[in-house]
Amino acid sequence: MPKVETAPEGRSSVERIVDFLYKEITSMRMLPGTRISETDIAGKFGVSRQPVREAFTHLANMDLILVRPKRATEVKKLSIKAIEKSRFVRAAVEAAALREAVKHCDAAAGFQLEALLALQKKALAERDYRAFSKLDYDFHKTVCDIGKVPYAFEVIREEKEKVDRLCMLGLAKEDRMPLLVEDHEEITDAIKAGDAERAVDAGMLHLTRLDDTIKSIRINSAAYFDDNA
Repeated sequence: MPKVETAPEGRSSVERIVDFLYKEITSMRMLPGTRISETDIAGKFGVSRQPVREAFTHLANMDLILVRPKRATEVKKLSIKAIEKSRFVRAAVEAAALREAVKHCDAAAGFQLEALLALQKKALAERDYRAFSKLDYDFHKTVCDIGKVPYAFEVIREEKEKVDRLCMLGLAKEDRMPLLVEDHEEITDAIKAGDAERAVDAGMLHLTRLDDTIKSIRINSAAYFDDNA
């Protein structure tokens, strides 16, 4: 396994390893159930096994890998129970953030949301999913910022990433882009109109867009799930 390039000054070996494995796992380049060798990772980064163990602990706390004594470390399999919990938590936080955004929205905030919508529509027209994916995160972050609850986005981001990992298994994400743009447009209109319940209803509808996809992936990619988790 070739070594990675030297990281920018100031970043520890543990941080570099966590960042690398986090991206590999959440992008599904490392599939659920894949074994991860301490020795291989240490060789790749040119470090001892100690920082690798520390990185593994961080990733285990993030619920991304499974570290077991005297057994191989592996990418954690997906759990329907964990996904349901994640979506429940996100829905509760998102609803509260939307209500706060309605309270605090002014003309400048409305312009921010409209500007993001314009960029999303451009990404949609160009079928640029990568750009749209980032703009999707930006939209939800901006809603939290407008509501003066920026810390809420950290929860939303963490829970969103868990579901995004699932959908990497086979979802044609581009097919959902028009609906997601429509949802964001409805959320924006409701926030600007000062209608909290309409904003929350639109936000909750937005979160249901993946329901059928999750069911389908659960059937078609059963090997990547742990039914006992």
